[in-house]
Amino acid sequence: MSIAFLNDAFLPLEEARISPLDRGFLFADGIYEVAAVLDGKLVDSASHLARLERSTAAIGIALPLTLARIEDVQKELVKRNNVSEGLVYLQITRGADKSRDFLAPAQLTPTLFLFVQDRPVIDVPAARAGIAVATVPDLRWQRRDIKSVGLLAQVMAKQAAQEAGAQEAWMVEDGFVTEGASSTAFILTDEGIITRAYDQSVLAGCTGTALMALAAERGTQIVRRAFTVAEAQAAREAFITSASTFCQAVVRIDGQPVGDGVPGPVAMRLRDLYIDFARQTAV
Repeated sequence: MSIAFLNDAFLPLEEARISPLDRGFLFADGIYEVAAVLDGKLVDSASHLARLERSTAAIGIALPLTLARIEDVQKELVKRNNVSEGLVYLQITRGADKSRDFLAPAQLTPTLFLFVQDRPVIDVPAARAGIAVATVPDLRWQRRDIKSVGLLAQVMAKQAAQEAGAQEAWMVEDGFVTEGASSTAFILTDEGIITRAYDQSVLAGCTGTALMALAAERGTQIVRRAFTVAEAQAAREAFITSASTFCQAVVRIDGQPVGDGVPGPVAMRLRDLYIDFARQTAV
């Protein structure tokens, strides 16, 4: 039986109940985070918690628990569910309000919900074979740096990618790739590793940030700029990062092979580096 956490209480996931008047349900008025679990420990926890704090502050939701307490809850969930590899999902909304007014009452109690997923993160087929990407128009709002639960555009992008025979969507705005539907996008050229600068147009990826630091420490040039779909298709390698995928090679973009059409050595090496980092720093 899976154990979840809802509003300061551990309980069976099947018994967790959230009000239909919750603003997360009615307005997508909330924030979420996802952290990987490796060897029964949280990966890059401080980075994810810092991003949670930034996102909730940006929309004016006060955290109902301290960051330290939230981390303790995550650890306890991992322990109670006996998860060795997987993910911890956290969502916080502004709370339930029967008025259903766009302007929420000032003293609402936030809803905090966490659950775990027991699933492999290391030995997965996509890490060995690489993934295909399909490009789609970026239909999202302008504050993509906020990790909002409003994910309809990403859902639509994932559906379009699946229909095109791809495993991820890269969203495109004004001719340039912004990011993946649930990942950060990278290419490797003679310039080095190229990825967008973190600003309001994209989410600051925790995994990508850590991985680029590891690459820079080993002398790889990191170029923070936008790139086009054509640049990506002509690149030596391409890859994505996220908490759930770590680092995965992109071997096709819109049906066109990237490089030799197989996972490249740099992406594979970066994945190994990140896994080592994750194991050494997990809490």
